[in-house]
Amino acid sequence: MARGRGTRSLEFKDVGSHDGPLLVVDDLHTSFRTGRGTVRAVDGVSFEVYEGKTLGIVGESGSGKTVLSRSIMGLLPPRDVIRSGTVHFGGHELSAMNEQQLRAVWGAELSMIFQDPMTALNPVKRIGVQIAESLVLHLGMDRKEARSTAVELLRSVGIPSPEERVRWYPFQLSGGMRQRVMIAIALACAPRLVMADEPTTGLDVTVQAQILDLLADLQRERHMAVILVTHDLGVVASRADDIIVMYAGRVVERAPTRTLFHDTKMPYTRALMDSIPRLADPSGARLDAIAGRPPDLIHPPTGCRFAPRCQFAQDKCRESDPPLRTVGSAEHLFACWFPLVDGVSTAPPVKVTLERTNGATTGTATATIPTAADVAEDAPADGGPDTEASS
Repeated sequence: MARGRGTRSLEFKDVGSHDGPLLVVDDLHTSFRTGRGTVRAVDGVSFEVYEGKTLGIVGESGSGKTVLSRSIMGLLPPRDVIRSGTVHFGGHELSAMNEQQLRAVWGAELSMIFQDPMTALNPVKRIGVQIAESLVLHLGMDRKEARSTAVELLRSVGIPSPEERVRWYPFQLSGGMRQRVMIAIALACAPRLVMADEPTTGLDVTVQAQILDLLADLQRERHMAVILVTHDLGVVASRADDIIVMYAGRVVERAPTRTLFHDTKMPYTRALMDSIPRLADPSGARLDAIAGRPPDLIHPPTGCRFAPRCQFAQDKCRESDPPLRTVGSAEHLFACWFPLVDGVSTAPPVKVTLERTNGATTGTATATIPTAADVAEDAPADGGPDTEASS
């Protein structure tokens, strides 16, 4: 697949003529050999992304989000990596391509906005030169045309005085401006899919909103698909069509955005939601944190990987690994033996012994944790205030 200057060796269908999903990831595994053992960073992930849609991928640090995005792109180290599964993009199998073939796709059809623009940008090259590189390589522009296009791209991402700043170096720009430059580079050749890996990390809240709004506006103009990788469910709540929640290298819940927020099934997803700060909380209120820490991916626990941190975990959770399954809607998948119903676990009642001290006398009392069935049974039959509050 030799490629001449300014031409593409792979033929991708036009947007209007493409049928089915743009990106199909099927049973993707990515592991790394280390001195301690094999780290299973991505463990059997599957999903689809359609033209013009936004998919949010959410999870704590270490859940496998960035490794997943780099695995899709083919941006993995050449050594000590074990990879299996397939990635199809626009009718081509990316996972079967070599680096030379992938270079025809990177930037032109599939691009990535990296997490830290200060390390992703070349510190000794002017930003105009870095934007122009892909224009010359993929579109065959001469240097003058590429520079003029770079100025227009900077203008399109909201950088003031682009004719002047096209000659600046990365260190001369603020964090928000550097991220805008990264977006300009990613969109230079009008790719059909952009992967944004934590695009607002380290930016203040106002700049975060500006960057995400800019990305959404450009997506609508160009009808491109976006994969938005973040640790913050609040970021994707109003910006993603579908959301995947990852934990310990696996997908633990997947659903349309509205369904995920209104009918959460996985306790881990609920814990992520509960940890989001709320403006209505009083000043000084303690944030809800998820107890414990993510598991060791060299020696993951038996059964559900979230069980050691889950307040609803049962013996079955610790012994048997729950598959991704669905109840009702085929679009809503979750990996939990005892999924939540209206925010309450469906796990069987658990008797907990509590110590009680009365003066010098110490005794015990037994309490039973209610289940979803118990809550439903106790709810008012006439659809009173409780029913209204949950709707």
